[in-house]
Amino acid sequence: MSIVFLVGGLAAIIFGANWLVGGASALAKRFNVPDMVIGLTIVSIGTSTPELAVSVMSALEGTTGIAVGNALGSNIANILLILGASAIIYPLTVNNNTQYKEIPLVILATLILGFAGNDIFFDNAASNMISRTDGMVMLGFFAIFMYYTFQIAKSDDGAAAEQLQKMSIGKSVLLIILGVSALFLGGKYFVEGAIVVAKYFGMSESLIGLTIVAFGTSLPELATSIVAATKKNVDIAVGNIVGSNIFNIFFILGVTAVIKPLPLAPGSNIDIAVALGAAMLLFMSTFVLHKKVVNRTEGGIFVVSYLAYITFLILNQ
Repeated sequence: MSIVFLVGGLAAIIFGANWLVGGASALAKRFNVPDMVIGLTIVSIGTSTPELAVSVMSALEGTTGIAVGNALGSNIANILLILGASAIIYPLTVNNNTQYKEIPLVILATLILGFAGNDIFFDNAASNMISRTDGMVMLGFFAIFMYYTFQIAKSDDGAAAEQLQKMSIGKSVLLIILGVSALFLGGKYFVEGAIVVAKYFGMSESLIGLTIVAFGTSLPELATSIVAATKKNVDIAVGNIVGSNIFNIFFILGVTAVIKPLPLAPGSNIDIAVALGAAMLLFMSTFVLHKKVVNRTEGGIFVVSYLAYITFLILNQ
């Protein structure tokens, strides 16, 4: 039954995210909100709502290990597994803004998370905690990132515009209500199912957050990037992942920490180091090894690295 909750909750989250984005985008279009604004706010944030729903529900349920593991695990899976698999399908070319600004922002976000969560080392505190103050600082960085994104979009001649489906106001509102409800209920049952499965197999909250939960909530990014790589829309594949990683730390962990401070498990520094290493590997592969390109060989290295990391987690749980 718990596995049913896990699978059913994840399905509800993914459908809910699509309904929410579709309804909110159509409603915004009805009120003449520019396509660029819709694309950079509703659509961009909407792709991260699965992670947001799970992290917030985990914090409310008191299982903060899942919330932190979800964000870190998603970031690791996004780069090593999803970008790696996409590069194997078709080599990924990275544009200048992504290479010199956005990938370094992922590195910065990971470093900030490491600094914020290591109170014992930096402040001689009794425990490691991502506090509400840390969460507000992360949201401040997120606001700066959104400002930067808007400036880039303005100079990109509407490249952020979305093909939006026209629908009535009533249908748009209904989709928003259905989307929010599905996200709430899906997140609740997904987290509850994950907790029971974790206890049954003797897994820690952090481990299940880093593996099952992280992979499940990264499915929308996986699908988007694989399709984009298949169609050779490589800017979408890379930009989608890099943006999602920035969202996961600055927005999702920021919001979750403001709702409820997040204790950092002793082993989380290893996961932060792996997330940082993955971001550095992406930067090095585009900057040093093959300028602006992640080729098939590097994609294979990414995927093998991810499998090695998961094996390490399972053997050391």
